[in-house]
Amino acid sequence: MKPMMDQVSLVAAIKRCTRVRELRAIHAHMVRANLTQDTFLTSKLIESSAVTLPGHVSYAHRIFSSILHPNPFMWNTIIRGYSISDSPITAITFYRDMSLCGISPNSYSFGFALKACCKLLRLFEGQELHSQIVKVGLDFETRVLNGLIKLYASCGCMEYARDVFDEMPEPDSASWSTMVSGYAQNGQAVEALELFREIQAEDVRSDVFTLASVAGVCGEFGALELGKWVHSYIDKKGIKIDLVLGTALVGMYSKCGSVDNALKVFEGIPERDVTAWSTMIAGYAVHGQGEKALQLFDAMKSSKTMPNSVTFTSVLSACSHSGLIEKGHQIFNTMWTEYKITPQIEHYGCMVDLFCRAGMVDHAHKFIQTMPIETNVVLWRTLLGACKAHGYKDLAVHISRKILKLDPTSPENYVLVSNVYASLGRWSSVSQVRSLMKDKTPKKQHGWSSIEINFMVHKFIMGDESHPEREKIYGMLQQMATKLKLVGHVASTVDVLHDIDEEEKQYALGLHSERVAIAYGLLHTPNGLPIRIVKNLRVCRDCHEVIKLISEVYNREIIVRDRVRFHHFRERVCSCNDYW
Repeated sequence: MKPMMDQVSLVAAIKRCTRVRELRAIHAHMVRANLTQDTFLTSKLIESSAVTLPGHVSYAHRIFSSILHPNPFMWNTIIRGYSISDSPITAITFYRDMSLCGISPNSYSFGFALKACCKLLRLFEGQELHSQIVKVGLDFETRVLNGLIKLYASCGCMEYARDVFDEMPEPDSASWSTMVSGYAQNGQAVEALELFREIQAEDVRSDVFTLASVAGVCGEFGALELGKWVHSYIDKKGIKIDLVLGTALVGMYSKCGSVDNALKVFEGIPERDVTAWSTMIAGYAVHGQGEKALQLFDAMKSSKTMPNSVTFTSVLSACSHSGLIEKGHQIFNTMWTEYKITPQIEHYGCMVDLFCRAGMVDHAHKFIQTMPIETNVVLWRTLLGACKAHGYKDLAVHISRKILKLDPTSPENYVLVSNVYASLGRWSSVSQVRSLMKDKTPKKQHGWSSIEINFMVHKFIMGDESHPEREKIYGMLQQMATKLKLVGHVASTVDVLHDIDEEEKQYALGLHSERVAIAYGLLHTPNGLPIRIVKNLRVCRDCHEVIKLISEVYNREIIVRDRVRFHHFRERVCSCNDYW
């Protein structure tokens, strides 16, 4: 018979456990030695099974239930274990039971319960916790307040998160990081960048997650110079570019139109995972560099990194943007045959886009009709765009009706259908569709374009008169229009969705947001430097033609990222080959 171990030996043995089977053996030893009510030993046993060895919180639960009078540490440990488990709701239940049993929660209790609410996006329960935190006087504890900020940010309530942050006596680096990340994740890019500037002013050291969030925001805005500054800040502070930060920088440079810099960062990541590979492939795809995307895909497979669903979306998108029909079809087929990945709607969407870009409208139509999964309105919108581009008028009208029937609440659908009818000159149908749009849909999303000048992002809408330099901007717009006429430009007004005279249509086109942004860029960037524009919608046909001409007339490279892809305009040629 083995001799009984003392408390010190048992604690050391518990700490050495790497498998739950070993813990069970120690637990059995404690039962035989009548040590199950030893508070210190049992606490360590619960901690190891609930926290140290993930996936075994149910075993910790059974041990906890056998304790006659669990102490606050035990309660906190079991709440913590469930907060990081697949059943965070149980953490909230244990928190409530803790109070019912007369055990006062402390800052750890609140922190773990808030983590569970955060995972579940339970705003109401989180607000209840907030009230209790104030009631017991823990609203000065940085750890607790950081948990509240995280909760509100995760639930999309950034105003509440900011209120908590602003009332903190001494926010730490985690507080700043959570706020910046929260703004970034909730699409409040301007606020994220402003807060990051405050971080620099306060000389707070930024962590990897803050910098990754800021890099992501720079990417969304296409703010290349600010993104480069963030990269240089990382190098200056000696911050190691790990997988998370490296992947964020790759994404940032790709979205800012600097795929060469993206590749440099990618090549410097020591151990790349599937996300890093997929992000770089997606960068090549959105820039229309299909061959390079495929070469990288081959390198990924050679590195023994298994592609996932996202990887295939990026690769198929690259084939689509580069017109690689046979290769795209081959890769699509290998998803299941080689990797046992079932194609999802986004993969079928890439294939439809591939056929449509190649002018294979009938083939794309048949492909949609024979899909083994339910189609969505996005696929039909893609096909409708191809019908319009390639002159399939009857099919376009048929699909237009189908789209409005499938999704009668989306403003984008009505705009697209109006666009088709306008191109056919059916103005009565345009008016009817626009009338339906007013009755059945929310307000249409406004188009905007942005440009970064001297680390500041300037955002413009159509006919923008709010900018303090509007007189100079409109003077440049007039100069642009005059020069374009001299080289023979005639506006293509088929996409102007109003039954107005030709002169008014041409005037409306001349004030589109991307032209306003380009005018501002011509005023404020030195000759010879590229002008980089981000647009939230697809570039219209006339603006696309105009930007090609501007690139030649002003001898500038103009890089435009619209909702679909990048357009690199040089000497009257666009990288998209006039199909987007």
